[in-house]
Formats: sequence, structure tokens, C-alpha cells
Amino acid sequence: MAIDTSGDLWRGEDFEDLADLLREHQPGGYAVQQVSEAVCAGCTGKRFNVMADDVEGCVQRICVACGDASYIADSADCVDGADLGECACPCGGEEFAVAVGFAFRSDGEVRWVSIGLRCLRDGSLGVYADWKIDYSPTAHLLELT
Repeated sequence: MAIDTSGDLWRGEDFEDLADLLREHQPGGYAVQQVSEAVCAGCTGKRFNVMADDVEGCVQRICVACGDASYIADSADCVDGADLGECACPCGGEEFAVAVGFAFRSDGEVRWVSIGLRCLRDGSLGVYADWKIDYSPTAHLLELT
């Protein structure tokens, strides 16, 4: 399905729709070149509650099925200074599919990280957080989705 842009909120049905939203977003004006789907390492679930602080660039996902909690990208490095709040869709839904978009520098290092969520109640799509990466090496960030 193509993203439905006819209403106030964009809506989608699957990971590809969420990936397309992240590619359209262009954090910091840079193209998202890779999008990874979040999958729970404990049970392979794809339904998450999400806590985020967009100012600090910190996002944690909690698997609905098993309760396993993981920080996305380098979020664990800034959690002490973060004020994490529970993400919620305008419809009231609090369970999401999660995708992580990466924009790269010309040398292949990660430049920006973007967190896209698709509400599992009504399909609403949104970018809930993004932040600049200003250090290297960054290859480890690609595994922390």
C-alpha cells in the first residue's frame, strides 16, 4: 500500500510505509539512506511501547509481548540527562511498530538518526525523534535498533 496522505495524519499499513515516511523526512536536510525495522531480541516481537526525549535524542522501546526494553542507537549514552515521556498516537494508541532511519556522511559514518513510529491501532505514521551524530566510529549504531 502507498502511504495515505489524504487526512491530517499520514497513515500506512506496514514497514515499507514507515520506511517511506522516514525517507521523506530528511533529518537536518539529509537523505535517509538506510531504514531498519525494530525487532525484539528476546522474542522477535514487533509491537512496542516507546519512551522518547526528542531534545536529548533518547528513545527506548519496550516489547509488548515480553517486556524486554532496549535503547535505540546511542540513546543509552544520554539516558541520565533525558526526560523520557511515553509516546502516544493522537488516537490514543500506545503500541507501535518502530523503524530507525540513518543518514550517512560521505565517509559512511552515521550523520543523523530518526525514529519513525506506526500506530498499531489506526496506522498513523510519525517521526517522533531525530538527532545528529557528531562522532565516529558509528557502525555499532546500525545494530542498536
